Amino acid sequence: MILDPILVVTTACLFGICVVAFVVLRAWQGWLELKRQELDRFSRGGPAVEIEGGAAVGAARIELADMRERIKKLEAIASGVEL
Repeated sequence: MILDPILVVTTACLFGICVVAFVVLRAWQGWLELKRQELDRFSRGGPAVEIEGGAAVGAARIELADMRERIKKLEAIASGVEL
């Protein structure tokens, strides 16, 4: 029996979609597990690390304010306003 080319292509596409769906599902589950661990660590009163450098809450707020100031300056430059 000679397989119909359309049937082969359809089967290959279906298999590919299933593989991609499986990989995306595993990545989603991993991301959810990561977020669950972060919530558990935060709820247990562990060290609250908010930024990549490992700074605590106060330092994160200072860095956030600094970033907001930089964004305002960049927006002013983009719009042609001199500070």
